[in-house]
Amino acid sequence: MEKIIEESKQGESLVLENKPENTKKLFIESYGCAMNFSDSEVVASILSINGYNTTQTLEDADLVLVNTCSIRDKAEQTIRKRLEKYNAVKRINPKMKVGVLGCMAERLKSQFLEEEKIVDLVVGPDAYKDLPNLLAEVEEGRDAINVILSKDETYGDISPVRLMSNGITALVSITRGCDNMCTFCVVPFTRGRERSREPQSIMTEIQDLWDKGFKEITLLGQNVDSYLWYGGGLKKDFVNASEMQKATAVDFDQLLEMVAVGFPKMRIRFSTSNPQDMHESVLHVIAKYPNICKHIHLPVQSGSNRILKEMNRLHTREEYMTLIDKIRTIIPNASISQDMIAGFPTETEEDHQDTMSLMEYVKYNFGYMYSYSERPGTLAGRKMEDDVPEETKARRLQEIVDLQQKHAWFRSEEYVGQIVEVLVEKVSKKSKDEFSGRNSQSITVVFPKENYKIGDFVNVKIISCTSGTLKGEAVGLSSMN
Repeated sequence: MEKIIEESKQGESLVLENKPENTKKLFIESYGCAMNFSDSEVVASILSINGYNTTQTLEDADLVLVNTCSIRDKAEQTIRKRLEKYNAVKRINPKMKVGVLGCMAERLKSQFLEEEKIVDLVVGPDAYKDLPNLLAEVEEGRDAINVILSKDETYGDISPVRLMSNGITALVSITRGCDNMCTFCVVPFTRGRERSREPQSIMTEIQDLWDKGFKEITLLGQNVDSYLWYGGGLKKDFVNASEMQKATAVDFDQLLEMVAVGFPKMRIRFSTSNPQDMHESVLHVIAKYPNICKHIHLPVQSGSNRILKEMNRLHTREEYMTLIDKIRTIIPNASISQDMIAGFPTETEEDHQDTMSLMEYVKYNFGYMYSYSERPGTLAGRKMEDDVPEETKARRLQEIVDLQQKHAWFRSEEYVGQIVEVLVEKVSKKSKDEFSGRNSQSITVVFPKENYKIGDFVNVKIISCTSGTLKGEAVGLSSMN
């Protein structure tokens, strides 16, 4: 399981179109990976049907929910500070109820409710449909908790309400849970075993987004490459499926092609991939269809075979490099990004240099890099001593970040002089006269507005760049419009 934590989105509160008949106000904040933000849309949809409109003013809320992440200690500390803020407001407005959703809810249920008494309800990632019942319990003056993990809940029957921020891009969840027991990761314990969502419900959701004017979707899962629908149930139970179920099963390359063919004028992204599960067939589908974005987020975590084994990553350095070579051959214009952990238990200087040399081999376009932080409940937390000194972790992380910065410049400069297709997502933060969007490779591009508008696919000639942004001039609308 890989989780991309986009720092700019942390603590975003969800705002939806108000229903005049709803009388209660919901304030919901999200932290962590894209899956948490997607889940918040499901939660808001359920509560919208049950009388709640969203508000961005904390003090006005009848119900405050925080969707939480347990992937790093920093994330947990941030959420604890937010809970302190909520409770300060609650002292002024005692009718306000506070709830914790998501991964932290599952992990710290008894602490939050019984020991610290800082929340009224605790709801795990598979129990959101139970929210109306849990809120009724709270109204009766009782604490409410449901953190039971499900074997089949995918929320495939819930039509998520969408962040009203741009109406252009949306997340579509296709799997839940994870079977890859990486020793550093808490997700299998907080989100349960892997199960996939029925393909037709995915297509129906995308059709609804298309009808509403959305131009790009991201197929989302802890590990999208292992998507497998055979009539329902856990992926690990596929071995017991009937011959008919096996013959009619849908895997990720088939789903990806189904979406690409069904929505030829919609851009398709996916996240996240796992090296041992990414099959060559998926690469050929990406190469075949112009509306599938040519960006692959391929976390590796370390370049050292010894550390990969300690992490229980089910691939070697050599296998990863072979996969990189296949991507470069089949999709020559693909961008590749990474997740990297510095200072995993027992990591030596030689292991660290193996990571640096792997980065030199791949030259990633961008990445998400962290120093190791021990997560209680993980295999590493239980069985390994966090023995790399903090200053060593910090130095190694900085070396990884510096090398990535160098490679990002190298990859950005490759685009100068090229024409790239950009989906306009918003006005640039730095200039109200410029638009900002991403190209197929998920690189940010800015260009003068002229007569274009948000939601247009625009061909842009790249004139200059920084390590993370391409700058150019529009040369006309693309054939995707």
